[in-house]
This record gives sequence, structure tokens and C-alpha cells, in this order.
Amino acid sequence: MLHHAPLITTIAVGLVAAFILGFLAQKARLSPIVGYLAAGLLIGPYTPGYVGDVDLATQLSEIGVILLMFGVGLHFSFKELLAVRRVAVPGAIAQMTVATALGTGLGFLLGWGTAGSLLFGLALSVASTVVMLRALEERQMLDTRAGHIAIGWLIVEDLAMVIALVVVPVLAGGADVSGGELAGELALTVARVGGFVALMWFVGRRVIPWTLARVADTGSRELFTLGVLAIGLGVAVGAAWLFEVSFALGAFFAGMILRESDLSHRAAEDSLPLRDAFAVLFFVAVGMLVDPSIVWRQPIALLATVAIIVGGKLAVAYALVRALKYSRSMALVVGASLAQIGEFSFILVTLGADLEVLHQDAQDLVLAGAIVSIILNPLLFAWVARFYARREGVPVDDADGPVESHAHGHVIVVGYGRVGGRVAKGLWGAEIPVVVIDDDETRVERIREEGHEAILGNAARAKVLHAAGIESARAVLVGVPDPLNAGAVVAKARELAPEADIVARGHGKRDVTYLETQGASRVLVGVHEIADLMVERAGGPPNEPERT
Repeated sequence: MLHHAPLITTIAVGLVAAFILGFLAQKARLSPIVGYLAAGLLIGPYTPGYVGDVDLATQLSEIGVILLMFGVGLHFSFKELLAVRRVAVPGAIAQMTVATALGTGLGFLLGWGTAGSLLFGLALSVASTVVMLRALEERQMLDTRAGHIAIGWLIVEDLAMVIALVVVPVLAGGADVSGGELAGELALTVARVGGFVALMWFVGRRVIPWTLARVADTGSRELFTLGVLAIGLGVAVGAAWLFEVSFALGAFFAGMILRESDLSHRAAEDSLPLRDAFAVLFFVAVGMLVDPSIVWRQPIALLATVAIIVGGKLAVAYALVRALKYSRSMALVVGASLAQIGEFSFILVTLGADLEVLHQDAQDLVLAGAIVSIILNPLLFAWVARFYARREGVPVDDADGPVESHAHGHVIVVGYGRVGGRVAKGLWGAEIPVVVIDDDETRVERIREEGHEAILGNAARAKVLHAAGIESARAVLVGVPDPLNAGAVVAKARELAPEADIVARGHGKRDVTYLETQGASRVLVGVHEIADLMVERAGGPPNEPERT
């Protein structure tokens, strides 16, 4: 019976094994990811007992990549993507160049030849989307400046891989390949990517939000969730089919376009359970691919591979981010985010095997290096978190002894942008004690230099709010513009301070409903407040706060 339903069996066995071993890993104070990888190894072809369908598991893991990148796009705007280009573009290019060079050198030492060594080095240069996003999400760093830089960096790597997947088969043709052929293929790839971006910008940003709004008007939650998944998966597959860009890149742009809709926060919430489930299957699929015999067949080569992936990539990212005048803590967060490899590396080694240019040991080393780097990544982040707390004096979940505010009866202002900054300055002018929470280190340093209290961190984290004195604050004013992020802050603040007066900002009626559901005492919407002030100026009675 099991042989007639390989898809159901692979999903069921993979999830059950991942659940059991992930739970045991969590009880042993390890990351659940270790358990998920062990589950994949347990049901893979290199261990006795049941053997799952590797091809099916790999395809299922691709769905996880699509949904995760779609979710990231819902938190990311074109403006934020462009804002980090100064560090993301040169950083990604430099890191990929150094990692490829180091990997190529190791390949030469192992006697694999030029083509195989270059492909091996390239496979070590690109980070895993899933691993990075899970690491940033678990620490609620997706919406910090460091998170934006890491994601922008990842997008540049993704684009580079799109080009690499076109160039590698052409170069594998050998001496018959002319410069004109290579230039033509590159130009065609750039034109395809540009065509996809243009289509999403001029057509998608009008059609996608409008379509989802019409679906929401039906009142069917089931149809709305289906619409969200159809947009994410449909755009990803359509982008790969029509423009030959990666699934991940297509899904990311779909999410960024949908972010402009008032329904983006609902779309993110509805797709979250499925994103988590398929992300687990990604790690199971990785575990299934690894031949554990490489550990005793090539131990020195494996150590060198891991050193390039973790040490080399971390060092390059750290050096470049520091060279661009960012803080040590931010450089470490970005470096730790990228110090692993994943799905694109597997695609490259599979391509190399099909083209018969990659040695079998090279494939095994890439896969084993991936699993070791994925296991090490949470430990690396824990070390970074402790360093971050020790050097910057800010609270981090994995660190002990956060520096706390000693203010009482104060106001907590979350976000020091245009709105939050104006609010904080107004309160300081009225001599009302204020503690600002912001994730931009430059802003926090400037506030402290001016003699005011500020906490560096994400206000959706309990320790950050505790450090700001949430228990003794008279009010929490959330000036964060993104309703998804503001909702997370409001929910956590309400959980920690059930009686607090929590005021947030929104952009429309749907934001009011969403933020009040999350626990806001009141939500201020720009157009409503302007109208109220006009009525008040004209001598009319004040309006009641508008509700949906």
C-alpha cells in the first residue's frame, strides 16, 4: 500500500520522524533543526530501514523555500531593498568571490581539475534561504537593519545563481564555446530577470492586491487563504517557467507586491502554518541527501569545507560590513546569517553531476558541509547574541544580564522614525520621561549621546520590553509603520502589561481592526486624525474614534 502513495508516505514519515527527533533535540537544549536533519538521515538511502523518496522530499522542500520567501516579501518593500544595496551588492559579490576561490583551491589540492573545482567553490559560496530566514525569524531580527542587509545580500546571491545556472552548462561545453555565445546567454538572462521585475512592478502591483481584495470581500476565510497560496506559488512557478528565474526570487517579489495591500498582515498570518510545515520538510530533505561515510572517508577535506563555509564566509561578511562603517554587532549578525549553505548548493552539485564535471567526493563534501554548517548555525548565532549583549549593552534572548531601564511612570516609544521621533521629542519637551526602543544602532547611539534613554533591539521580544521597563510604564506608543511588525509589538506588550495604555498607528480601517485585535487600546489613522483636527479647528464637536 505504501508503494502506491509515495507522496503521502514521504510527508507522513518525514513529519513524524521530524516531530519526534525535533522534540528530543529541544529537550536536550539543542536546536530542533538538529532533530529535523537527523530525521532525514534516518529515512535516507544511506541508513537501514525505511527509505523515503528523495526526489519527492526535495520538491516538497522547494515549496518551503517558496513560502518562506513569499513571507519575507510580505515584510519587505522595494524601498527597504534599495536602502541596503550599498552593502548588500558589494558584500555578496566579495563574499561569493572569496568563498569560490577558497573552494576552488581546495578542489585543486584534492585533484579534481579546473571545472570541478570551480563548481565546488561556487557551491560553497551561496547561503541557504531557509536556514537564514529561520535563524532571523527565531530571534525576531527579520525587520531589523541587520536583517534587511542579510536579506538584500541573499537576493543578490540568488540573482548571481540564476546567472550561474545559465553559464555553467555553456562553459561545460568546453573549448567550442565562444565569447559571443556566453555574452548572448548572459544578456538573455539579464533581459529575462528585467522583464519579470518590470511585469511585477507595472502589472503585478495593480492586479495582485486588487485580486486579493476582491477575494476578501467574499467573506470566505478558506478562499482567502487559497488565494494567498495561489498567488505565492503561482507567481513563483510562473516566473520560473516564463522568465527562468528561481522559485525563491519569484515568490519574494510576489510577497513584496502583496505588501502594498491592506490585507498583507492577514495574508502573512494565514500562510504561516504552511510555511513552518514545509520548512521542516526542507531540513528533512537535506538530511536524506547526506552520505555519512564521507566523515571517515575524507575527514580533513570535510573540516576544510566547513571552515570555508562557516569561517571564511563569516570573516568576509564581517570585514566588509565593518569597512562600510557598521557596528561590530551588526557585522556579526550579517556574517552569522550567511555562514551556511543550502538549496542552491544542492542544485549546483546536481547540475555538475549531470554534466559529468563534478567528482563524487565533491558532491558528498558539499552535502555534508551543508548539514554541519546548518547544525553549527544556531550555535554561532548564540555566540553572536552573547557578544552583541556584552559589547553593546543590549538585551538579547540568548544572553544573560540585559541592561535594564530604571525609569518609572515613563512612556515607551517604539520606533524612532518620522512619527516616533516627533513623539519622543514632544514628550521630552514636556519633561515626560521616555524610553525609546529602536533597532537602528545609529539612532540609538544618537539618542544616548543626547542624554536620553534608549534600548537597541526588536520591541516584539519580551526581554527588550522588560529592559525598557514595560511593567512600570504609563503608556506604550508604537510608531512602527508596518502593521505586521506593529501588531507583533502590540501583542507582546499587551501580554506583558495587561493594563497598559497601548497606542499604535495604522493606515486604514483594516489596520485598526487588526491592531485592536492584537491588543492596542487605540489605533491612530492619519486621515482620521487630520479630519478630527480640522473639525476641532472649525469649532465642531470631536468625532468618536472610527471603527470598521
